[in-house]
Amino acid sequence: MAKNLNTNLSVLDAVSEEINNSIFRLGHANVGLSAALIGSGMAFGYALFKNIMLTIDAVGGFDRALELSLIKEGKRIYYLPEVDVLDEKVQNHANFSNQRRRWLSAQIHYLGRFIGDVPAAILKGNWDFCDKVFQQMSIPRILLLGMTFVISLFLSFVAGGLAIKWWILFVVLIVALLLAIPSSLFSKQLVVALFELPYSFLLMLRNLFRLKGANKKFIHTSHGVEDKK
Repeated sequence: MAKNLNTNLSVLDAVSEEINNSIFRLGHANVGLSAALIGSGMAFGYALFKNIMLTIDAVGGFDRALELSLIKEGKRIYYLPEVDVLDEKVQNHANFSNQRRRWLSAQIHYLGRFIGDVPAAILKGNWDFCDKVFQQMSIPRILLLGMTFVISLFLSFVAGGLAIKWWILFVVLIVALLLAIPSSLFSKQLVVALFELPYSFLLMLRNLFRLKGANKKFIHTSHGVEDKK
């Protein structure tokens, strides 16, 4: 959970994390699948962690590699909703862009690396692994929201009938995300922070063209509000 809510972007980052908690961690655990890992707030048996890390050569996105490697071997990842781990959230757009660029690059990289293991996983009935690989195919949430809105708006002018289903899809997506946000984060501050979404969407869109080499070097994410570079 968020350690800080001192800027509009940190509020949006906190909301994004809680959506991940609701859907990809607690939600998955409730239906018998593994919870998604995150780069911090994890606990392992030491021998297991040591052995699996010896097989991982990740520079960026090591938690994705760790998650997929563990589940490929049939391990289960659990979620402890009663344990609060404070995490400092990004506070400006430059740091947000760098962080999401690293995440997006890692997502694409590990999709390519593990997708070939899906047929064997299907034969073994390892649906947990198949689900995790499928998640690597998912469009990042802010891009999904922004692109669905843009397509809906565009079709409203060129194909009104076709636009209806896209607007329905957009509304359903928003409702699903709202249901995943804890009530404690609904505030006037969140309403104000939502106006940052269009710019954040554009930054993520730009990141699609800046992925080359991002997974081959460590991209540090500063968190302090004074870090503007």
